[in-house]
Amino acid sequence: MSSHLNVAVIGAGYWGPNLARNFRASPDWNLAAICDLDLVRATRVADGVGGAHVTPRLEDVLADPGIDAVAVATPARTHHRIVLAALEAGKHVIVEKPLADGWDRGVAMVARARANGLVLMADHTYCYTPAVLKMRELIAEGALGEILFVDSVRINLGLIQPDVDVFWDLAPHDLSIVDFVLPGGLDVTSVSAHGADPLHTGKSCIGYLAMPLAIGGIAHVHVNWLSPTKIRQMVIGGTRRTLVWDDLNPQQRVSVYDRGVDLALHSKETADERAAQISYRLGDTWAPALPEREALASVASEFASAIRERRAPRTSGESGLRVLSVLEAASRSLHAHGAPEPLESVEREAQRA
Repeated sequence: MSSHLNVAVIGAGYWGPNLARNFRASPDWNLAAICDLDLVRATRVADGVGGAHVTPRLEDVLADPGIDAVAVATPARTHHRIVLAALEAGKHVIVEKPLADGWDRGVAMVARARANGLVLMADHTYCYTPAVLKMRELIAEGALGEILFVDSVRINLGLIQPDVDVFWDLAPHDLSIVDFVLPGGLDVTSVSAHGADPLHTGKSCIGYLAMPLAIGGIAHVHVNWLSPTKIRQMVIGGTRRTLVWDDLNPQQRVSVYDRGVDLALHSKETADERAAQISYRLGDTWAPALPEREALASVASEFASAIRERRAPRTSGESGLRVLSVLEAASRSLHAHGAPEPLESVEREAQRA
């Protein structure tokens, strides 16, 4: 294998230019082509990164034996068709969130990649930011203790998407972070979803997800297209410490609070609710120093390393499936007026595949 891998970016819309720019700058990759039905748009992106071959035909990209991989940055409803075609053509694939527009389609994509011995990577970009990598490190080393709760908020005055609701648009970011940082990943037992459509758009514009965690505790995600204020924040509470991630605070994206509630019981003979001893810890707060670097550069590097080392990437197709499982269950819960819905098992599907 040469020192550079060749990649084509499929889709030159919102996310494609960011992928093209980072693949062009990466020491691991050569940007071989940009493919989009709109040649003017594709040419504009190619010119913006110093030039690249442009084509409106996916077939031309997949038939090129010199192209090792494709990066899919198209609407979710097209992922299944494009990814399966690329895998059949022997190309490694990275695909933006969500992995697919349905559980069965996502399962088929992961199974095909496994059968063909190819890398299928979910572009869960936030998982490669220095802040989220530090969160994963702190939780893994036990700095927070046992996880009690996750409370995530992602709200802004955003574009109402034509093909998906606010859950499918915004929640994949937070769900992928939870999957990345928690021990055992996004292991939740059920999902309860409540949504509102006050503008009568035909889809939820405001949404809330509640998910009991298999490791104990609960996770909660709030997403909203209609908020005049922009918040991207996640609070992860543990038995020892609490961590706060604030993506919009570049001076202090991660804060760790040595504060919380301690509950100590008397002996078994006297242990009851009245005998519980509650004390409050009011310790120090500290913020780890974090480097500043673009997460997509790390995404490109990880994609190349996974291909060369013939291993699963850190955000594999299976991690994309775990996110997809929550989204599917959330959609069922919405139709059931918020009733808890069980999740499809990624591990069971992996064993069947």
